[in-house]
Amino acid sequence: MDRHLLRRHHLGRLPPSHRLGLGLGRNNDMAKSIVGIDIGADAIRAVEVIDVDKPEPTILRFAEVAVPDGATKHGEVLEANTVAGAIRGLWALGKFRSKNVVLGMGNQRVLSRDLTVPKAPLSQIRESLPFQVQDMLPVPVGDAILDFYPTEESESEHGPVVHGLLIAAVKDAVLANVRAVQLAGLNPVGVDLIPFALTRVLAPRVTGSGTVAIVDCGANTTSVVLATDGVPKFVRIIPTGGTDITKAIAARLEIGTEEAEAVKRHFGLAGQPRTPDDLRAIAATRESVGELTQSIRNTVNYFANTHEDEHVRGLVLTGGGTALPGFHEALYDLTGLPVSDGHPFAASRVGRGISSEDLEQRRSAISVAWSLAVGSRAA
Repeated sequence: MDRHLLRRHHLGRLPPSHRLGLGLGRNNDMAKSIVGIDIGADAIRAVEVIDVDKPEPTILRFAEVAVPDGATKHGEVLEANTVAGAIRGLWALGKFRSKNVVLGMGNQRVLSRDLTVPKAPLSQIRESLPFQVQDMLPVPVGDAILDFYPTEESESEHGPVVHGLLIAAVKDAVLANVRAVQLAGLNPVGVDLIPFALTRVLAPRVTGSGTVAIVDCGANTTSVVLATDGVPKFVRIIPTGGTDITKAIAARLEIGTEEAEAVKRHFGLAGQPRTPDDLRAIAATRESVGELTQSIRNTVNYFANTHEDEHVRGLVLTGGGTALPGFHEALYDLTGLPVSDGHPFAASRVGRGISSEDLEQRRSAISVAWSLAVGSRAA
């Protein structure tokens, strides 16, 4: 088994009417461009990429539009026609040319669990999942899309086994996002697990580089992936993000969320208070961030305690929430581990009309969409 292969995760088999667009189709002409779409809580972002099969894919264009109020929840589409209209506007704004897209899933409607099964062909393992994992799921197995991501093999007292990650997604949540994209006139060629997509572009790919924790702090959720030599070993999705911090400030100061967001960005964890309101804002920020960083630390500690031979050597951060002033320092103080920013575009080229400065400014916002597009190389 190739331990360094991070194939795109297709989230299982879907009803026949959806198979063409959900991971069972192939992007056979790698010379053509493909678009990664990130449907978030507050915005829909897209990145178009060409030459995804080459060591340095080229970013052709990127753009984002706001999500209409109430149309999505935690990245799940609630109003397909409204979101489809927003996506059509996104295509016009960004002047995207490709209609082939890869979607991402990474909220509380997706779960990951450790799973060890007898060694068998991967197709056979996947076929057997519904009979093995019902007790591990919060929903009936018929309501879930199941897949298995193998990480390593070993010998047990009963013979060879395969260790890996069970991935389960609530079927209706996946199909709702796919439906919105189809209504926009686009062709979904795959569905990817967002934490895996980010791992491909952020985790070191050199053998012996060790284990890192990749932390993506979005608006409503924070994902933590522990990856060893680029192979994801553990995934946890924490139901807290940057928006929760903003809401805490808004409630404490009795102000609107837009004003609270500006206060949060100004003071962060390390701002200098001048008024009682400043003190209350910083206190609310520290309380909310403290709960989140504790969850991140607990996740890393759990992995370290259950994988004693895999030393976690640092944290790699991405996502808009990690830009909060003082966030890096708070994580370092709590975990004692080196903390660094992820650089998702390190192995990329930029097309004409895109400046490196603009790309760097948008790094946190579009890293998920970029990662999803790059993942099509593994199709």
